[in-house]
Amino acid sequence: MPKMKSNSSAKKRFKVTGTGKLKRKHAFKSHILTKKSKKRKARLTKATLVHKADEPNIKIQLPKKA
Repeated sequence: MPKMKSNSSAKKRFKVTGTGKLKRKHAFKSHILTKKSKKRKARLTKATLVHKADEPNIKIQLPKKA
């Protein structure tokens, strides 16, 4: 049986917490920042959890971590 491979893009984008949930970063924080308010940029800086409905698909892509 060959080794299970993790999806490289998923490895870079998601981290598994101690309780098994998935952490992700917010989108829209990479460019065109001048028109966005300080408050909005500050909120986009903080990490958040992946939605429960999307977790199974991501966990399939991260067999070694999830």
